[in-house]
Amino acid sequence: MIDAVEVVLATVLGLAVGLAVIPMLNWIKKRSRATAADLSEPSPQVSEQLQVAVGLLRAGALVVGPYDEVLLSNPRARTLGLVRGSRVSPEELLDMVRGVRQSGQSVGSVLKGRREPGTPVTELAVRIAALGEGLVLMIVDDRSAQVRTDEIKRDFVGNVSHELKTPVGAIRVLAEAVEDAYDDPEAVHRFAIRLIAEAERLSELIRQIIELSRLQSDDPLLQPEVVSVDEVITDAINNRRELAESRSVNLSTAVTPGLRVLGDMRQLTSAVTNLIENAINYSNLGARVSVSSRACTDDGDDFVEIAVSDNGIGIPPEELDRIFERFYRVDYARSRAEGGTGLGLAIVKHAIGAHGGSVNVWSKPGQGSTFTLRLPAYEEIPAAATESPLTTRGTS
Repeated sequence: MIDAVEVVLATVLGLAVGLAVIPMLNWIKKRSRATAADLSEPSPQVSEQLQVAVGLLRAGALVVGPYDEVLLSNPRARTLGLVRGSRVSPEELLDMVRGVRQSGQSVGSVLKGRREPGTPVTELAVRIAALGEGLVLMIVDDRSAQVRTDEIKRDFVGNVSHELKTPVGAIRVLAEAVEDAYDDPEAVHRFAIRLIAEAERLSELIRQIIELSRLQSDDPLLQPEVVSVDEVITDAINNRRELAESRSVNLSTAVTPGLRVLGDMRQLTSAVTNLIENAINYSNLGARVSVSSRACTDDGDDFVEIAVSDNGIGIPPEELDRIFERFYRVDYARSRAEGGTGLGLAIVKHAIGAHGGSVNVWSKPGQGSTFTLRLPAYEEIPAAATESPLTTRGTS
């Protein structure tokens, strides 16, 4: 009897559980089918007009779909690291995209950070707008270079102000000294000589500031001319021949004739002239300065190298990384005595860089220095030019 009751109770309990579970299973099935349908639903299509517009933008641009997938991006966006696979990167930008999609309101922001440890700080101006149907448009402008340029300009203005104060102050003091010594012809003559020297130093400083500013605004490769390296070296030596003779410095050349590059004759001559002037000023009386040129090939590309060597005082190793900074002087006292402005090597680096070239330096204290300019050759170097012996001459 008891067994029969237990069977009946078990049967009733099973029916009750079954009746309760079946609706739940049906709901789960329906929900699964709905989710699968949502996932299989194709993402909204990006119009051809939007594709063309994104491709034309210089800033990084990308279109993000309703499931945070990147549907479209231009090369600049990938260069900036805004896309990782098919997702938006970094996470901070993805959060902004989701917020815009949900609110429908456009947002703008500035993100600062570093792409890699030890690299310069980046600054990205971000604008995000909803396009409808879950699509979001993001445009990112990399302002890092502009920010660094602005910082350089501010530093440059500050340095210029400081550098100008010194000769201007000296001129004022010397003028007052001349006024006080009007009845002492010998003192007036002595002060007048120093006054002229300070005026010339100020004039040279202003000239090089103008030269550097002009170089920064000119692109020599926009309308380049074919430049003879022989003429560049000849003109540069002639520009500083008088200075060399005044210090009894022997100038010599060892050139490979017929080399040519593309660019601006005046800028290249100015760069070589500054190197020769530095070599003379930082050499002792009776020293030697050599200017040479040669053709070379690196990884299948043809280059022209112009080297200026001296056997002067040399540059300490810890100073080599800073010598191309504006207004930086290895030996401030000697530079001031020689009328140096600290802008010569900055002009050299900027001019050669604008020509697609590079500047390398070797130096050892007490043994001298060699500055080498490497520029892309205008054309394949003729065999006659590479096989002919060097033409060597000297002046003293």
